[in-house]
Amino acid sequence: MFINEAFAQAAGGAAQPEPTLMSFLPLIGILVIFYFLLIRPQTKRAKEQKQMRDALQKGDEIIIAGGELGRVTSVGEHYITMEIAPDLEITVLKTAIQTLLPKGTLRTIDTGKSNRALKSTKQQKTQESQKDQPEENRPEADTTDSASETTKQDSEKN
Repeated sequence: MFINEAFAQAAGGAAQPEPTLMSFLPLIGILVIFYFLLIRPQTKRAKEQKQMRDALQKGDEIIIAGGELGRVTSVGEHYITMEIAPDLEITVLKTAIQTLLPKGTLRTIDTGKSNRALKSTKQQKTQESQKDQPEENRPEADTTDSASETTKQDSEKN
């Protein structure tokens, strides 16, 4: 019922082989792979980011970490002042700058807001002009277009 006592083997038994350089070779290989695949590219990217931040000047167009786009109006040692809209400036840490955009990018960016605003004002104008006209003078194509537009808007909401 009771377990017999177990004794360790004497020192004269089977000896373990001594670790050699060949036993550490897989570990060294893994470290080399990590260096070339992870560490080196990351340090290279950090160096490029630092150079980009140091080369910033007034008039550059940038994107900061929060996703805001703007134009640099002044550059300090640790901070920059950035114009995000006409007559609206914010102060940002230089480390928050993610990307330097090519000149003229801010003018060419389509935000989508202007397109939606134009479409809604056109729809309002056509609806107002239809209200002003008597029913018998209204073109049939306009009523079908407005009906299809409302169904499109309803399907987009769903």
